[in-house]
Amino acid sequence: MLKKWTLILAVILPGALLYAQTAPGDTVVHPVLKTPVEDTSFNYDDLFQDFDAFMDSILSPHSYMLGSISMSKGYYNFESKEGTQIEASKKLMYSPTLGYYNKNGLGLTLTGYLVNDNVKMNFYQWGVSPSWDYLANKDIATGISYTKFVTKKNLPFYTSPLQNELYAYFTYRKSWFRPGVSASYGWGSRSDYTSREEQINSLRLRPRGFTYINTTESVSDFSVVASVKHDFYWLDVFTFNDHIRLTPQISFTSGTQKFGFNQSSSTYGTLIRTGTNVLYSTENVYLDDQLKFQPLSLTTYLRGEYVLGKFFIQPQFTVDYYFPATSKNLSTFFTLNAGFIF
Repeated sequence: MLKKWTLILAVILPGALLYAQTAPGDTVVHPVLKTPVEDTSFNYDDLFQDFDAFMDSILSPHSYMLGSISMSKGYYNFESKEGTQIEASKKLMYSPTLGYYNKNGLGLTLTGYLVNDNVKMNFYQWGVSPSWDYLANKDIATGISYTKFVTKKNLPFYTSPLQNELYAYFTYRKSWFRPGVSASYGWGSRSDYTSREEQINSLRLRPRGFTYINTTESVSDFSVVASVKHDFYWLDVFTFNDHIRLTPQISFTSGTQKFGFNQSSSTYGTLIRTGTNVLYSTENVYLDDQLKFQPLSLTTYLRGEYVLGKFFIQPQFTVDYYFPATSKNLSTFFTLNAGFIF
């Protein structure tokens, strides 16, 4: 317990300094030495009470609406001009989000995905996600969501045939390091698979030893993510109603990878409920012909957040090591989310 409060004090000490600047009664003049000394009557409990009240306010269930836009660079796998192979290209993706989350845990999120396909800005996919989160217990957070993706046809780049995703998560919030685990199950239709079969085969036949294509396999994938993180807070940094949060996080992802998941979790609508991040985004995507549960990636995140009233801005830097690739395993990404919470 002593270690916990010592670390919290180190994190919020800048806030304490701000209080010191506006409270000249923190020091008194010694009647004999005539030098300033610390006033032991200063009540540091008030500072901790402010921090506790802040944590209670963000952890307690409440209803709110969210509008935001996310910008991030990720790899898209385009067909070559000859149409004989897949070439990875790093593109800037825009993702607007609109969501409503009730204090009883029910929520609904609408998310769109736009990217420049070398011809024009292409609104190539959108998703709708009903969800439920249990947040009444301040020691744990858990929830479940379902996402239905709608994807345009005849795109020049690869999109997963998985058009449905069921997602569940659990986070233990009482410890200083917050461990969490989440699971995703995605599935799609045979017609969606058939329309993307040539692109899927091109990805699978990249130099990694795959020569066999199983055309009768089920259209589904499953993944599990284990993570640990900690949130550092600075309160009333520039004004009385703002705060800064810095969150380092490490995640380890395992799963099957026959088709690759739709990467929907880079939006703030998902992060604000679950704290999760994008599954993976790498230049060397390999799709496995075998239904094999295997390590996929080890990812470190450094996420910042500045909140002023209803406005927030959230930069995030990501370093990802993608295990299935035989070269260029390491990738770095930068994401920026901004929006309003009402």
